[in-house]
Amino acid sequence: MDNEINRRTFLQIAAAGSSLCLGGSGILAFGANQRGSRLISPGCRGTKVKVARIYMGTSHGLWPKPRLDFRNEIRFYESEFEKLKDELSDVEFAIDRLITSAEQVGPLKSILKEMDGILLIHFNIGVRPILDEILSVGKPTVLFAVPYSGHGWTGFGSLQKQPQGAKLECMLTSDYSQLAVAIRPFRAIHHLKEAKILNLTTRSFTSYAESMKSKFGTEIKQIGLEQVVDAYNAVSDSRTKTETAQWINGASEIVEPSRAEIFKSCKLALAFEDILDKEDATVMTIDCYGTMWDKTIKLPAYPCLGFTRLNNIGFGGICESDLRCAMTHIILQGLTGKPGFISDPTVDESKNSIILAHCLGTTKMDGPNGMAEPYKIRTVMERTEGVVPQVFMRIGQKVTQALLVGTDNLLYFTGQIIEAPDIDRGCRTKITVKVDGDTEKLWKNWSNGLHRQTCYGDITKELGSFCKFKEIEMVNEAV
Repeated sequence: MDNEINRRTFLQIAAAGSSLCLGGSGILAFGANQRGSRLISPGCRGTKVKVARIYMGTSHGLWPKPRLDFRNEIRFYESEFEKLKDELSDVEFAIDRLITSAEQVGPLKSILKEMDGILLIHFNIGVRPILDEILSVGKPTVLFAVPYSGHGWTGFGSLQKQPQGAKLECMLTSDYSQLAVAIRPFRAIHHLKEAKILNLTTRSFTSYAESMKSKFGTEIKQIGLEQVVDAYNAVSDSRTKTETAQWINGASEIVEPSRAEIFKSCKLALAFEDILDKEDATVMTIDCYGTMWDKTIKLPAYPCLGFTRLNNIGFGGICESDLRCAMTHIILQGLTGKPGFISDPTVDESKNSIILAHCLGTTKMDGPNGMAEPYKIRTVMERTEGVVPQVFMRIGQKVTQALLVGTDNLLYFTGQIIEAPDIDRGCRTKITVKVDGDTEKLWKNWSNGLHRQTCYGDITKELGSFCKFKEIEMVNEAV
């Protein structure tokens, strides 16, 4: 057999991938960038995740059986990857090869260094020299091994504790859907590298921006009010009327805002999309409670509806110039394809729970292609003006909350939504989350302010792999 397997790039992005990222069913599937976008997967423009897919097998390996047919093994794995094509439509297997000796790795090292990550598929006994040579490249690496792949697993744990194995994760499983899970941390790394955050503020954030660029490759750019106002004025009334009608028709109730206020918020929402498109950016945040909201410097409307819309279509809309939440949003979105929910918490120990509240709610917490949650159209609670969607998230849903602090710490906890309160206290959108762990420990361990990002799903494993690859300490605040 020729050791070189034909390179395969999943080109479904041109068809199925675009609907995966930008379309969707259910209410509020509208507004998904009707004019077209370079969005490749939720949160990432322009380029695919580059992964080296390497099959490891030795001709002298007698276990799990002599004369293992590598061609048949590869064909089987190709059929499993085909089943996962929708989730992997933004992935390019830029190296796709069978390696049968450590010597074959050398010529590939310069290319391996350019990958976002390396996926190794373990065939039989005796591959440790190959593994060691690949790990010497120093790239994030996930080894996938089904039962009967070999006895190498007995040394993987100790290898991970050594410097050589610091960026090695292992998946020992017969669940082939985990092949897609293995790639998720690579996607988050890629998204951070490709991301561009626009921050509308008059405050300086140079030091933070430089540290994020140095560690993750993320660009954070300051923009001015004039650019936003110009974009707002350039949005046509016809586009805005269509957007306004869709939001109104999708709401279960309009409580306070007038149609005129909703119209202004929709016009600003469309302007945000236009600005991201012009800047080739992926996330926008605004100092909406600070320098952008006083008597002389004022936005044309509240940005909340626009932030929700960006989150719904696969980008990022972040409250209050919170750059830490913006970075966390990119990580969570890269790992899950789903947006985060920023919140201010309050604690209820009687239910071992924490209530996460914010006026800005995102309706498509399952991602751009998922079903949307029901919502009412409300004012911002503290100001009793503006327009926000009050979203009622799914009871019973597991969630993960996290915050990237600096460049090398990530705080998190997990839990389950047990209520979506609809009361006149606190911010508009609220979820009561029963904590996995101890609520008392959670609030006593709490640090670094109010805001966190919460996404659907328990993503502890994927988050752990990402943190390992990026040398970030991951701390569960609830234990």
